[in-house]
Amino acid sequence: MNNPKTLARIAGLLYLALAILGGWAQLAVRASVFVAGDAATTAANVVANETLVRWGLLADILMATVMVFLGLALQRLLRHENARLATAILVFVSAAACTILAALTFQAGAIIVATQAPFAGGSDELVLLMFELHGAAYALGGIFFGLWLLPVGLIALRSPLFHRALGVVVTAGAIAWLVDTVIIFTPTAGLGMGLDIVHTVVSSLTVVAELGLIAYLLIVGVRRPARIAKSGGTLEPATTPVATKS
Repeated sequence: MNNPKTLARIAGLLYLALAILGGWAQLAVRASVFVAGDAATTAANVVANETLVRWGLLADILMATVMVFLGLALQRLLRHENARLATAILVFVSAAACTILAALTFQAGAIIVATQAPFAGGSDELVLLMFELHGAAYALGGIFFGLWLLPVGLIALRSPLFHRALGVVVTAGAIAWLVDTVIIFTPTAGLGMGLDIVHTVVSSLTVVAELGLIAYLLIVGVRRPARIAKSGGTLEPATTPVATKS
């Protein structure tokens, strides 16, 4: 399958599936179970909602799998624009998928400690710790989210197949992912509200960039110039050959 528009739409669908699966697992499952600083409530929530937590685990596994296929689709779509950057996308997407799966080890551990003998009911604090470690590992994976969006943004900035505005937004979102990950692990002493504001701003940028990219791939796909000038890569209007009599 070599049609650029088809590849772009496939990438958009995969990206949308990734966002739905990951968003549901993070916002609907873990957010309803994990209570920061409250080991007893967190452990009780896991026991009471074991099936839901396991579905959340499965959703994240599927998300990581879909992510790899997204990387393959983007690499195939963009390899003719910049082979090195397209390869970097695939490498960083694969690394991001690996970090997600590694983080899920802690969520699986929390389920085991909370619900299975001989651990069940033995250590609420360990269940809480497992969720805390999952959150930390998940946040660290933001480095690779930023790193894989960066080459996408750079290609979009340079390629006539995309509007330059998309490249600006995606590149800004990639940088925001990297900054946000650093902020999460920055000591808060003396920074207080200022750090929270910066975190809110950069987190919003990542959401705008990713939703913008999803929408562009699904709605526009890629631009289909009739001809791309070799000098400077600018778009030129299509011309219709005029038949001549021999």
